Amino acid sequence: MTIPVPQDIPKWLSRATEPAADTSDTLTLARTLRRAMSITSTPRQAAVLVLFGGSPEADPDAPGGLPADAEVLLTQRAATMRQHRGQIAFPGGAVDPGDTGPIDTALREACEETGLDRSGVEPLAVLPKLFVPPSRFDVTPVVAYWRTPSEVRVVDQSETERVVRVPLATLLDPANRFLVRGSLGYQSPAFLVDGMLVWGLTGGILAGIFTTAGWEQDWDREDVRDLESALADVGTTL
Repeated sequence: MTIPVPQDIPKWLSRATEPAADTSDTLTLARTLRRAMSITSTPRQAAVLVLFGGSPEADPDAPGGLPADAEVLLTQRAATMRQHRGQIAFPGGAVDPGDTGPIDTALREACEETGLDRSGVEPLAVLPKLFVPPSRFDVTPVVAYWRTPSEVRVVDQSETERVVRVPLATLLDPANRFLVRGSLGYQSPAFLVDGMLVWGLTGGILAGIFTTAGWEQDWDREDVRDLESALADVGTTL
């Protein structure tokens, strides 16, 4: 679902608000499992904030006009969490009864996790839901522009280990991109950045947006690595 956005939104972000075709076995599998599960149970609802920052001016010499200072906000979940421990994720979480919709959920959770000042964030689009089998959540990605960046930090160490503003140039560098394959045979786009492995739902959403927005550079899609080994290389496990 596209929402009304300011007329002065950066042109380099305009295509990032469009729903992307699935770019991996992981996302296709997630949708399939979600449909199968809905027959016997109702998934819980959640939302994540896919927050991009950077200059409002596009770079005419870069793919998709992406400016050199473009970035995305990511977090690393605490190693003590019961589910998805140590994984890299977008800020976000479960819907609360008082939330007015996925945008409100994503912004509230981002504020609680990172200390983000939501007044500097401009929501652009609500993308289709994706199901996360381990936690049984239907996750709604909310794409937004960080027009007025604020200080961010780890608010609760029991939930979050790191809060990182990651340069998109680093994520898009072909040397940092590959696929990971899990024990059940599914594959996920993956990114290696600053000692972190970005994969799964987060990696799939980023890969889809990169392709749709026209920011992507050619990378080796034949480079498929074992998921558990790739996680071990950065000091984490499933």
